[in-house]
Amino acid sequence: MTDTQNFSNHAQFTPLYHYFTTPLGLIFVLWSVQRVIANPGAETAYMLVGALALFGVIGVSRMSPLRVQDRLIRLEERLRLSRILPADLQPHIEGLRVGHLVALRFASDTEVTELVRALVADPAITPKAIKSRVKQWRADHFRA
Repeated sequence: MTDTQNFSNHAQFTPLYHYFTTPLGLIFVLWSVQRVIANPGAETAYMLVGALALFGVIGVSRMSPLRVQDRLIRLEERLRLSRILPADLQPHIEGLRVGHLVALRFASDTEVTELVRALVADPAITPKAIKSRVKQWRADHFRA
């Protein structure tokens, strides 16, 4: 983990998941497919079904905590925005997409109003574009 977080280094990788479990699960699926092709039968088909199930569990084990994290960020950011946005932007808080709220969490209180105004004017702005506009980065080192 770096001391100073910014747009270029904020992405987080979990080595056990990204570099071990997922590749190993994919290798197991590919190996099982190869075995079914080379030697069709109930045993190899059963092995493929097990490999696919395991690969599904690997995916869900990562996606579930990320979904919960996004819900928590949505709550935190809605509370923060209701506290710091001017009255004319208050009605737009509920209309912000989760991806926008996740991106806004990196913006300082002084620049978040400008970014929300940009989102109200153009809701098609991507979360990545929002994060790239942040000048005073609020680091988040407590991510899943």
